Amino acid sequence: MNKKKGILQSNVLYTIIAIIIGFIIGAIFLAIAHISPIEAYSKLLSSVVSKPKYWFWTLTYASPIILTGLSVAFSFRTGVFNIGAEGQFVVGSLAATVIGILLDLPAVIHIPLCLIAAAAAGCLWSLICGIMKVKKGIHEVLSFIMFNWIAYYLSNYAVNTEILHKVGGGEATKDLHESARLLFPKSIIALTGCSAANAGIIIAIVLAVVVWIIIEKTTLGYKLKAVGFNKFAAQYAGIDSDKSILTALGISGALAGLGGAVQTMGMGGRLAQFASQEGYGFEGITVALIGGSNPIGVIFSGIFYGAMKYGGSKLTLINAPSEIINIIMGCVVIFIAIAHVFKALLLNLSKKKEAK
Repeated sequence: MNKKKGILQSNVLYTIIAIIIGFIIGAIFLAIAHISPIEAYSKLLSSVVSKPKYWFWTLTYASPIILTGLSVAFSFRTGVFNIGAEGQFVVGSLAATVIGILLDLPAVIHIPLCLIAAAAAGCLWSLICGIMKVKKGIHEVLSFIMFNWIAYYLSNYAVNTEILHKVGGGEATKDLHESARLLFPKSIIALTGCSAANAGIIIAIVLAVVVWIIIEKTTLGYKLKAVGFNKFAAQYAGIDSDKSILTALGISGALAGLGGAVQTMGMGGRLAQFASQEGYGFEGITVALIGGSNPIGVIFSGIFYGAMKYGGSKLTLINAPSEIINIIMGCVVIFIAIAHVFKALLLNLSKKKEAK
């Protein structure tokens, strides 16, 4: 019986329930639009799993989302809400672009330098808001939202500067030097059939494992989680809560900045002027919630989201709106957010059966 209660209390169960409900609601909207849900979902599934090429495209789409998901998950676990991953993603992408265009170095130096620059930019962008929080009491949600827009317009300004802008190349920068790209060798790209196959997924998985080790196996992780659980109790125990908040936000921002670098150095190859916010940081919130704010869980939820994004882009081939993916994922987040309601209902039902 205790085993049954353990299953009912498991977050994984309610995540699966939320995903199923999301697909059911998506099917209802498709039916209302006179589109066969079975046909649409069959196309979605076949666009992800039917060919090895699609697997690699899914991983390519998933890589930056896993990193922004890690960013948000890390902040959740340490008691702060990093809604600024979008802005940190953008400045990370911009930093990697600047280094990737202005410097021409051997790849063994150029790639790490671009990644370090992106992580530093994301970290700094997050720390500015963190300092405002601990020194002036400004809530991080408000400052992060404002900094998302500052990053957005800063990037668009930088794209059109003479030193970065590509003449005759539209509203975009010059291409990054090949030595700054994360693309796999041409032989592997030809083998996979994915023209953008890159090492981003390897970076994302390695960092997820590193973040898990930091959170679960180190003194630093213990301190950060302690502040997240109860700031005042942590202070009473001798933990510097302000320092912990800044550390958490700095690491969180660095991860989001790396997400921007992976997107630009892997799939993009250059930075385009934004017509609207890219949304990677907000997708990271969804991925973190689906993954239960567990770094390992974020890997799987990020791949799931990547599959939905890539497969959803193929729905137009059967005249189904790709926006249905956003509806499904939005519903999944809503039902994960109210998972405690399902948990209470199922536990009550279990207790009633035991009483009988």
